[in-house]
Amino acid sequence: MTTIAFTNDKSPSQVLGYAGGTITVLIWATWFLVTRHSAATPLGSIDIGLIRFGIPALVLSPVWLKTGLLPKGLPLHLLAIMVFGSGAVFFLLTTLAIHSTPAASSGILLGGSMPLAAALIGIALFRERPDGTRIAGLIAIVAGVLILLTRSLADASLPWTSFVLLPAGAILWASYTHAFRRSGLTAVQASALIAVWSFLIMGALALTFGISLPEATLPEIGLQVLSQGVLSGLVAMVAYGTAVRTLGGTQAAAFTALTPVLATLGGGLLLGEAIGMTEISAAVITGIGVALSTGIATPRR
Repeated sequence: MTTIAFTNDKSPSQVLGYAGGTITVLIWATWFLVTRHSAATPLGSIDIGLIRFGIPALVLSPVWLKTGLLPKGLPLHLLAIMVFGSGAVFFLLTTLAIHSTPAASSGILLGGSMPLAAALIGIALFRERPDGTRIAGLIAIVAGVLILLTRSLADASLPWTSFVLLPAGAILWASYTHAFRRSGLTAVQASALIAVWSFLIMGALALTFGISLPEATLPEIGLQVLSQGVLSGLVAMVAYGTAVRTLGGTQAAAFTALTPVLATLGGGLLLGEAIGMTEISAAVITGIGVALSTGIATPRR
């Protein structure tokens, strides 16, 4: 096993961080659409999970074989939080909810809630003190979610799972972000460990409950391989970790402001989902709130 050195990575360049953030948010928006589309295929959450984590686990096998499944110097609780927060548990919860939630609403309830959850964890556990701009952003995020909630209660358009599982997924992802920043792992090391542990969990579930992969067509499987395995499971994980390491958590999180808007537009244009002023307003307000909550608009002293 390799001993992990707990030191901050040197930033190769801000350009690399900006590129990582941009790539991540574009892939996330696509992930919402492809996951939503998978509800109309024979593929279940376990099938997609095997693809999502199996490909990066295989590609990054030299990394986790070198570090070991339990790297020396890495606290076990941090590893568990990372695996649960962005791996198997996060994936199963959010996939279940997205299958019954329009892409626009998913982008707001999950993508918009991530920085809110990260800020609340920072305040509660790490004594972070947001300034007025960040507080205004958090209020805007809550307002965007409340717009959706009011609409849902009025016409019963969203199931309760949307408002429970997607924010829960946001809390898991925020926990992963905080754990990763304190782990001492590089972006590639963290991605490799999360992938292999999550694949093992998915494999155990597959042996217990079975799979539906043989019932799916090759184009359906190919789409999931590209989106879930290559882009979301491998490229986005490394890109997000790189953005956090090179820019810092605050600036990297600013890129998620685009996710609700992109998911809303993609749901209407590519999936034919109905988009009204409610969805557009909620997406824009949430996106603005996410940007403000990161402190990107706070004057530097």
